[in-house]
Amino acid sequence: MPALGVAQEKGTLLNWFKAEGQSVTKGEPLMEIETDKATVEIEAPASGTLIRVTAKAGDDVPVG
Repeated sequence: MPALGVAQEKGTLLNWFKAEGQSVTKGEPLMEIETDKATVEIEAPASGTLIRVTAKAGDDVPVG
């Protein structure tokens, strides 16, 4: 989970836009998260294949 603010410690995963095994392109929306201040789409940091998903919708995920 990337940090969207200095004091952010976690975010809630709302939705994956891609599933395991699908290809992704750098910059395309990968997931949607909710923090205490906003709902944000997180972009893929690189192009490639999404190999493993370790969190599901509704999970609180720590930053880092």
